[in-house]
Parts: sequence; C-alpha cells; structure tokens
Amino acid sequence: MGIDVRHLRAISVVAEVGSVTGAAARLGLSQPALTAQLHRIEEMVGGPLFVRSRTGMQPTELGKQVLSRARVVLAEVDALVDDFGDKRRASDLFRLGTVHLACASSLVRRVTETFPDAEIGLQIEPSSRLLVEAVTHGQLDAALVGILEGFDLPIGPTVASRTLVPRHPIFVALAATHRHAQRDTVRLADLSDESWVCPPGPDDGSLASLRRACRAAGFEPRIRYEAPSGAAHPLVAAGDGVRLVDPTWAPGPGTRVLPLDGEPQVARLAVIWRRDAFTNEQSRHLFRAFARAFLDHVDDNPGYARWWRENPHVHPLAED
Repeated sequence: MGIDVRHLRAISVVAEVGSVTGAAARLGLSQPALTAQLHRIEEMVGGPLFVRSRTGMQPTELGKQVLSRARVVLAEVDALVDDFGDKRRASDLFRLGTVHLACASSLVRRVTETFPDAEIGLQIEPSSRLLVEAVTHGQLDAALVGILEGFDLPIGPTVASRTLVPRHPIFVALAATHRHAQRDTVRLADLSDESWVCPPGPDDGSLASLRRACRAAGFEPRIRYEAPSGAAHPLVAAGDGVRLVDPTWAPGPGTRVLPLDGEPQVARLAVIWRRDAFTNEQSRHLFRAFARAFLDHVDDNPGYARWWRENPHVHPLAED
C-alpha cells in the first residue's frame, strides 16, 4: 500500500493541531483509527514522524522532511479542487456540524427541506472550538456553535458568522429525587456540596467558566466525573452528581433540568459557514434552516420553554 492524499492530510493536521485527539476530531476519525493510520505511515516512510512533548506532538527530523513535501502536495491538490471543483452547494454534499444541542435531530430534515437536491452529512461535536477549526480548514461547510460569555472563539476571515440566539443560558441537571429538584430555579451556591460532571468542550472555556461561576458563588466545584455529553445521565439520575446542560434537551428519566438563579453561565449560539461554500442567498436560506431546527425543540424542556417566553428580548434573531 502506498501513501495517498488522505495520509498526507492526516500527518499535516496532527502537526497543526499538536495532538492526535484534536486531529482525529477534525478529520472525523476515532483516535485509535488515526493512531493506527499514523503507525502505518511511519512503517512506509521508515521511522517515527512525531514525538510527544510538554507542548504536544512535535515532528521528528524525518517528520519535518515528510511534512515539508506533504504540504507542497496538499497545496497543489487544494488548488486543483479550487480551480476545477464543483462549488455548487445546492446540488452537492453539505457537511454540517453542531454542538450537542437538541436541534441536532432536526438539522438534517430542515436543511434537506431547504436544499432538496443536497446530500447532508452531520457531525455532532461537544467542542465549538473544534467545529470552528473544522469549518476554517474545510472539513465542514457550516456549523452551529455555542460561545460562552467571556470565552470568545477566533473566527478567521474565510468564515462567516451570524448570531442565532444572543443569550442562551446554561441549565443544571440533577436527580429527580434531589432536595432541590422541585424548585423552579436553583442557586449555584446550593450545589456547593455536589460532585460535578466535567462540562463538555473544556477547551471552549466551559470548565474554566464553571470554576469561575462557582468561585463567585463561594465554593470550588468538585469535578469527579468525565463523560461524553449524554453518557453522564445515569450518574445524575442516581444522585451521584450534577452537571451543566444545554436547556433545550428534554430531561432524561429520573432527572430534572433547572435554570440557575442569576444565569451565571450564558452562551451565544451562532451559525458559521465557509464563505466560498455558499452564495449570499444560499447562506440566508441555510441560516433559516438552522433557526427552524432550533425552534423545533424550544418546547422540549418545560423549564426552557418558560424561560423562552419570559425573555423575548434576548433571543430575537432566531425568529426573524
């Protein structure tokens, strides 16, 4: 088996991101799959391409030589696609991404309704930072991201952005048997003795934001669990911990999802897309499809539906 463009792309992304985990997310691969692919490439070129350091994966001398030539080849391939590739998004593959919001289940349907000739692919990713990077580097065409207040994400000139919901509060999930479960809202300070699930997408600032909010409430959060977005549900339902959640999800069995008093954690939801992937008219239609998908799930959680109705001034854009 020889080296192909896919291999060159993989080692280039590992070098750029500095980690196999981050590179795998950008490439849409599992970490074991990318690790195995790197091992095969190293066997073909005759030595290790990367070494681990305190700052991440660093190329070896052999790696630097391979990367130098790989980037030349990739630049030519990308130029070939730019010059001769079909850029008509309305009859092509739409590669979409979203953070772990309830509307993920409606995005494919809503975008297909808007662009009936398009084939839709969808990547659900807890990290908005990785989604921004994927759109920036052409692995995705568009994405719905959440940007926590105080933790902006850099969006380069090749990517357009439009705010969907300017103020989107983060709620807390706790067991239905929890002592505060029957309240309409809960104070963060009242959860000072709880064990917490690490929030998803910590590289977006979610963990730092949680720590900052808890310290402002007078305590240091005890982070005991790490789990993908939905996998922590049994821990919460059993009363073993609490976690921050997107409020549009319907509460899972055995849990309650409540607003936090004073909204100590707030995000801005935005649709981003590659400027070269859509015409102005197509981007407007795309935004409306994302908005309709989001609005489909406003009523899934009664607590969030109540907040939505009581705060029309902080979410005007989704219903424009």
